[in-house]
Amino acid sequence: MLSLSLAIPDDSSLQIALAVADSPAYAPSSGGQTPRDDSDPEATRLRALVDLAKEGDAEAFGQLYDHYVSGVFRFVYYRVGSRQLAEDLTSETFVRGLRAIQRFNWQGKDFGAWLTTIARNLIADHFKSSRSRLEIVSETIPEGKTHAPSPEQEVLALISNEMLFEAVSGLPTEQRDCILMRFIQGLSIAQTAAALGRSEGAVKQLQLRAVRSLAKSVPGDIR
Repeated sequence: MLSLSLAIPDDSSLQIALAVADSPAYAPSSGGQTPRDDSDPEATRLRALVDLAKEGDAEAFGQLYDHYVSGVFRFVYYRVGSRQLAEDLTSETFVRGLRAIQRFNWQGKDFGAWLTTIARNLIADHFKSSRSRLEIVSETIPEGKTHAPSPEQEVLALISNEMLFEAVSGLPTEQRDCILMRFIQGLSIAQTAAALGRSEGAVKQLQLRAVRSLAKSVPGDIR
């Protein structure tokens, strides 16, 4: 079980995208995390940790867990709507990741995207199971870290977390996962493409269609 004191960040990036979705100039940018390469010290550190973890270094895997757990949890939470279930599935994601890490390779796959793929498969398995049909999800999205809001953020805050959750849940599967990876989990276009097994161009189109679909479900007078 995870000892999660994970704060869900606010949805400001998604809300801002919704606010400008009707603009003809709107187009999805790379946003989120920038693609990493060997010249990035953090990317180098993570690669070294993965290599150590593949050799059985438990401390290295623990550092990978610390780096990626918040993003994986946020992605899972917005898919299942239950904190307890999200904690369980996030925990299982890392258990499976630990068991399979020796088979991980860097060719075409970011480690965070690889973990997200494991999480997506667990979520799919959960919803296929008979147990999921007996659950009643009634929790609300937990509040994020508090910051002094700008005037723009105060307006955007009128779009409730619950409204966004319901709207995102109603998107087609790939659009929904794209939106969660990009705006909630904070993955880059390249990382999202790796997790979805799609091209970067396809991910940009998924994001564009998803944001515009979401914008239609949000009352115009609060966008």
